[in-house]
Amino acid sequence: MVELTGWEPLEISVDWEVIEGELQFPLPVDYKELFETFGGGVFSDSVYFLGSDEGLAFDFLTQWRVALSVDQEARAVGVSVVEPYGIYDPGGKGLVPWGSTEWADEYFWLVDADKPAEYPILARAEDGEWHRHDMSTSEFLYRVLADADFQPFGVAQYALGPTFEPGYENDN
Repeated sequence: MVELTGWEPLEISVDWEVIEGELQFPLPVDYKELFETFGGGVFSDSVYFLGSDEGLAFDFLTQWRVALSVDQEARAVGVSVVEPYGIYDPGGKGLVPWGSTEWADEYFWLVDADKPAEYPILARAEDGEWHRHDMSTSEFLYRVLADADFQPFGVAQYALGPTFEPGYENDN
């Protein structure tokens, strides 16, 4: 991803114990590397990556907490904002958001606290259809940015260029 975007790694210091303690599961290793390298921000002017963001718009934990709260309210009346799934509740099973696009595509891991080494990606296209991808977060993101045939998620077909803009200025 660094080569693709020409990005200079930020080397963000992260207390993974705190984050993973709140989630009650370990995050994928490659996601942690992306998080530490890029922080939160926008790839190719259209793909939003949740990482670290003082402004909260791209902050991974903040966005997960909001999604969980909204989904819990919806489930109280018998629906879920991510039907047929639910947002991951610590210690359980569900979706954890880590990215999206300006076209309303959404990227999640399907997390099961009882299977902490498995992180299938479930991506929901703007039409509401779910797609499962058994690959790493970095491979999925790379394919979204560089593979025009990775449909319905590939943005390379729009010739946006593989760039990255951070969600904020990081002094780390």
